Amino acid sequence: MDKQSLDKHSVNKQSVDKQRFFFEHYGLTEHDLERYLAAALSAGGDYADLYFEYLSSTALMVDESMVKSASQGISAGCGVRVVSGERTGYAYTDDLSAQRILHAARTAALIASAPAKATVAGFQKAAARSLYPVTLPSVDAEISAKVELVMRADKSARAYDPRIQEVRASYGDELRNILVVGSDGGETGDLAT
Repeated sequence: MDKQSLDKHSVNKQSVDKQRFFFEHYGLTEHDLERYLAAALSAGGDYADLYFEYLSSTALMVDESMVKSASQGISAGCGVRVVSGERTGYAYTDDLSAQRILHAARTAALIASAPAKATVAGFQKAAARSLYPVTLPSVDAEISAKVELVMRADKSARAYDPRIQEVRASYGDELRNILVVGSDGGETGDLAT
């Protein structure tokens, strides 16, 4: 399947600013981020950061001109890191509710605990560098378009030479939305395929 066919079946996720993804999809607010970072620093850390990640993926495998396996998945979570001198505490949750993120923040704080030294600074969005722009993430295409692409590869391989009897073709994609926020006020996001 060519790019135009994928375009036809797609909705462009690029329209959502990569730094705003978690705000728009999970209702996250700057006040929430400040609360989470304050909890992370509650046991006396020098620095804390929150690492949010959302991953969407697809995998297909065609063997003997039949789809043998297909899977799609979504995972999301938040890691909290607290640095206190030479100690580092880390905790993670795959539940993006406020209660679970606060629990992870307090856990990381206790792991790296020391007397309180740092406060949360106001957020300053870092300019996001787009090293590899994604004009149309393939994860947005319908699964039927992806199956059609793999079946076309199977047919092309068989048409190349009548001696070709066995063809295995596979397809995989993934899209990661990332947001990193630090207690020093740094905030950046990325969209990676």
